[in-house]
Amino acid sequence: MSMIRDLRTVVRRSSDASVAPKRHSCVVDCAVYRDGARVPGEFHYDSAIREVRDSGEGFVWIGLFEPTEAELAGIAERFELHPLAVEDAVHAHQRPKLERYDDMLFVVFKTVRYVEPPQLTATSEVVESGEIMVFLGQDFVITVRHGEHGDLRSLRRRLEGEPELLAYGPSAVLYAVADRAVDDYLEVTGRLQDDIDEVENAVFSPRRATDPERLYQLKREVMELKRAVAPLARPLRTLAERPIRLVHPDIREYFRDVDDHLARVAEDVQNFDELLTSIVQANLAQITVAQNEDMRKISAWVAIVAVPTMVFGIYGMNFEYMPELKWRFGYPLVLAITFTICLLMHRGFRKNGWL
Repeated sequence: MSMIRDLRTVVRRSSDASVAPKRHSCVVDCAVYRDGARVPGEFHYDSAIREVRDSGEGFVWIGLFEPTEAELAGIAERFELHPLAVEDAVHAHQRPKLERYDDMLFVVFKTVRYVEPPQLTATSEVVESGEIMVFLGQDFVITVRHGEHGDLRSLRRRLEGEPELLAYGPSAVLYAVADRAVDDYLEVTGRLQDDIDEVENAVFSPRRATDPERLYQLKREVMELKRAVAPLARPLRTLAERPIRLVHPDIREYFRDVDDHLARVAEDVQNFDELLTSIVQANLAQITVAQNEDMRKISAWVAIVAVPTMVFGIYGMNFEYMPELKWRFGYPLVLAITFTICLLMHRGFRKNGWL
């Protein structure tokens, strides 16, 4: 509690020392929702939560994009956000998780997007990741987005078109964010499946024109997706199966559907990882076999060339008494014997598959 009071003191001083803007630059949207419908008008976060608590109905949804510590300070004080969660929301780079505080839930989602690079290289990224943090209270939901993708404005418009779902309150927004994140996982896994199929066909084609660096690059991207998917399973299962005071009971069945989709994504990612490992091993085995074939060919030609080298080396020595040295047909006979031996060796190597 002393930590919270110290943080509020610092926040209050920083707020008093600065000029209070009408609207924070990090605030993408701030709205009040009542009975599943958006209340007309523009709201500052302070007036929005006052509107909700004075009437005792509805909730506030604030969307933030990469807020700084100073930008989030006023909101954190007004909504009494836990300082540890605020620190995570500012600095990002968190694992997917669900944390429960006294009157608040803090949920972290990893967002992913498939990026088609102009040229696929060993260092290019095809899976780009970001983060969405959600502060969930009894009468408010605050979404904090990090990364250029994962824009929630289209999600907000979709929810505003479904008042019966939005009427469940802040937990409906949490469900929608989770559903959006998992749908993006499904889209990325579909695109990765096409890339892996293409690489697999290239590895086992007669040409074998696969770049090993591309295999490792795809494996790295699958690991990036795995880091987003695997830690999210436990938080989603908790939201789907356990009663939580801040989550509407009827929303739990929606979370069960998202959990089923996530399980399918996790299975696909695991299969991708194992398949890429097998493809990498097969590619390395093919490279080893190709190198062995090259070495056998080189060894066979060296053996064939060694015969005339030896014969010509012997006759190149300055000795007076050499076999058939003074015979008229000695020179063509030596050439014929050398050629015959080389021909027989060549036929033998080809029969054994060395050439």
